[in-house]
Amino acid sequence: MPSVYNRGMAQRTRTDPAEVRAALVAVREWITADEEDVASGAVPRPSRAAVAAACRLSTALLGEDAPGHSVEVRVPPFAAVQCVAGSVHRRGTPPNVVQCDPRTWLRLATGLLTLEEAAAAGAEVSGAHAADVAHWLPVVDLNR
Repeated sequence: MPSVYNRGMAQRTRTDPAEVRAALVAVREWITADEEDVASGAVPRPSRAAVAAACRLSTALLGEDAPGHSVEVRVPPFAAVQCVAGSVHRRGTPPNVVQCDPRTWLRLATGLLTLEEAAAAGAEVSGAHAADVAHWLPVVDLNR
């Protein structure tokens, strides 16, 4: 259950790291499998709900760990978060974007893949400060 804290007059809900870890563990077999095993169906894709929960919770935790608005991390169709301190972005397409498919994001979020490896494999990493998000990865190390 997320904990709630007050900041001024507004209440914010904090993401429970144990809940994030549980969501990532639920998709662990899929994100750790070889590409060939995933492509062939030898390792099936988890349910849409499981993938969505893992993406939403891990991006939310990233946003809390790296507060700011200079980089937008997008994991369509499940999640997007603005993070990393720096210039504030309010409308339109942000100048610094990291966008990837759910499996790639979950591999980044758990440290199974570096941002450079993800970019080489086709993830969008654009803008002078997009790579700053690498400092905050992994969001959760599943090996601990």
